[in-house]
Amino acid sequence: MFGSIFAIFMMMNDDDQLKISKLIFIIPIVYVISIWFIYWVEITFSFNFNKFGVFPRTLFGFRGVFLMHFIHSDTGHLFNNSIPLFVLLSSLFYFYKDVAYKVLLFGGFFTGLLTWVIARESYHIGASGIVYLLFSFVFFSGIIKKHFRLVALSLIIIFLYGSMIWYVLPIKEGMSWEGHLSGFLTGFIFAIIYRNKGIIKKEHHFSNTDFDLLFDDHGNFSPPKITEEINEKIDNKESE
Repeated sequence: MFGSIFAIFMMMNDDDQLKISKLIFIIPIVYVISIWFIYWVEITFSFNFNKFGVFPRTLFGFRGVFLMHFIHSDTGHLFNNSIPLFVLLSSLFYFYKDVAYKVLLFGGFFTGLLTWVIARESYHIGASGIVYLLFSFVFFSGIIKKHFRLVALSLIIIFLYGSMIWYVLPIKEGMSWEGHLSGFLTGFIFAIIYRNKGIIKKEHHFSNTDFDLLFDDHGNFSPPKITEEINEKIDNKESE
């Protein structure tokens, strides 16, 4: 995790590193602490929160659309989600701060909703859907925007978590690949929707020099016309 954070931190310029706001890390820290706390409550008091996850196409299972992202089956499941959650959320709130809350909140809702629609009949839990949402959004946003820093971030993300892409397919029994696929598709759609928000590649416009003014729009030599004021000054000088 620290290597991931260091790689992303090095992408920031000097001013960004000095001015970096603690707010960037507040949401990731709060989210990770909250899912660990919920799991602690579950095992300490012998609760089973799995029934609060998504159960597809049922009214009572619809509540999981909002709750599934905070519930985990075991410590392995929880640990595997915690590190990418922190890294990807930090990346989102730094590089895409203008739309970060919308991506997290609305993206989380639509990830859960799509899972509720397409998933097989079973309880679906875990923050994996959010992880895939963030992974997909950050990766595709960088590619779509073509901004060098965001493209670099996309390459870092695909290097760190590229192997995740296989788990949007039903290749492992007991894993909610439907939740992964839902998050991945939602992130891709949000990357397209917010392609003109935040950091975008700006077209470079060259300013005209005095030399450029000697040519017209078609590239033909067109010396500047002498104005009446200049003519008057020349006439006055000759009369002297």
